[in-house]
Amino acid sequence: MSDFLQRLLSLLSYNSAEPMIFSSGVFLWLFAAFIAIYVALRRHDTARIIFVTCFSYYFYYKSSGFYFFLLAVVTVSDFIIARTMQQVDRKGLRKLLVALSLAINLGLLCYFKYTNFFGEVWASAMGLHFDALDIFLPVGISFFTFQSLSYTIDVYRRRIEPLRSLLDYAFYVSFFPQLVAGPIVRVKDFIPQIRQPLCVTHAMMGEGVWLIATGLFKKVVISDYISINFVERIFADPSLYSGLENLLGVYGYTMQIYCDFSGYSDMAIGIALLLGFRFNTNFDSPYKSASITEFWRRWHISLSSWLKDYLYISLGGNRKGRVRQYINLIITMFLGGLWHGASWNFVVWGMLHGIALAVHKMWITLTGSQVGNRGTWWRQAINVIVTFHFVCFCWIFFRNADFTNSATMLSQITGSFHGELLPQLIAGYWKVFALIALGYILHFTPEHLEQRAKALMAKAPFWVYVAVMVAAIYLAIQMRSTEIQPFIYFQF
Repeated sequence: MSDFLQRLLSLLSYNSAEPMIFSSGVFLWLFAAFIAIYVALRRHDTARIIFVTCFSYYFYYKSSGFYFFLLAVVTVSDFIIARTMQQVDRKGLRKLLVALSLAINLGLLCYFKYTNFFGEVWASAMGLHFDALDIFLPVGISFFTFQSLSYTIDVYRRRIEPLRSLLDYAFYVSFFPQLVAGPIVRVKDFIPQIRQPLCVTHAMMGEGVWLIATGLFKKVVISDYISINFVERIFADPSLYSGLENLLGVYGYTMQIYCDFSGYSDMAIGIALLLGFRFNTNFDSPYKSASITEFWRRWHISLSSWLKDYLYISLGGNRKGRVRQYINLIITMFLGGLWHGASWNFVVWGMLHGIALAVHKMWITLTGSQVGNRGTWWRQAINVIVTFHFVCFCWIFFRNADFTNSATMLSQITGSFHGELLPQLIAGYWKVFALIALGYILHFTPEHLEQRAKALMAKAPFWVYVAVMVAAIYLAIQMRSTEIQPFIYFQF
């Protein structure tokens, strides 16, 4: 009996060393029980919404502890602000209300995420010493604050009507598949689905199982394995390794971060499908991009579109001349980099992408070309290769916490390459390189083949879904390291 109580207490308590994520065994067992209750409540909309909302708060509690109250603060405050905003016509008062929403959401984000960063910057500028404060960063705060902000801004712009039910809004903000690491779901896409009769078609189930299985494979089998067994070693101290090893480490991290985050997004979208909800695609084979503009139309689509709609357009977009457009692009990506983390390396990463976007827009203006016009196959191939390596170059600054490591890595690649070590590296790390190669092969697989695989899965009988999930979970368990590896984007 004591063992049972201990397990129950462990299930109900927050453990900072083991936050709940989709690839954990605890979640998989809990989700099975969750589905059973969810199906039983399929004809009772309000009860089902309450149940999912409670589970979502429990899920967030298991991820961040008692900081789940921040989620409640954001939810209640923005719901009241949006309702009040709808009832007033005075433009000045409406601006004040949306400013209040910005202050609450960005205030929480700035305190928990940027206090130490801005404190260090201020102290450095003033020639003072700053002792970093011990501030816990709640998981997913960057995502749910942005999601809630999109709601109040859309109400302010009169693009949507505010919700009448606090329960519906709480359901929208806290919906657990996308709560802690995105994708950022827009209210106009999600709200209409809440009160619809629960309907999970055979095709939705097949697509959901496919996305969960492939996402689990990307995350646990490819991303975690190459990270622990190769990438982390290289980035920990680039000076200990040759230029060839550093370059392969960069290629490895490029695949790691894609498999990590797109894998999470796939699982989130797949779980949502099993619950009867459809999210928009969040990754669309970004390394196939033939320009940096196309890359940001394919990478983390929910964030890039959010930055475009609520930051870039708010700054003026392309409405105030070309020079202003270029400046707005740089500012947007500068803030997008800062969103990723309270560190100068993220700022530099964002600035590099912002400058590249501005240069590409300038090139389009001078040449009269179009983003979607790829030209001949060889020109397309060159553009893809150039864009891919620029993205890889930027990942160096993204991954390294300090510029010394980034400079060392670039110095090793350019000045101490030692290509003759390749046979030894392949012999010693053949499993790692095989998984990296597999990741790139799957990534560059023609889209029609992937769609065909999804279509076949959608038509498969139920026992195939079970077999695929069991096989994916078994493979993930066999490949998983002793410690659960959190999703990279948890830090953002």
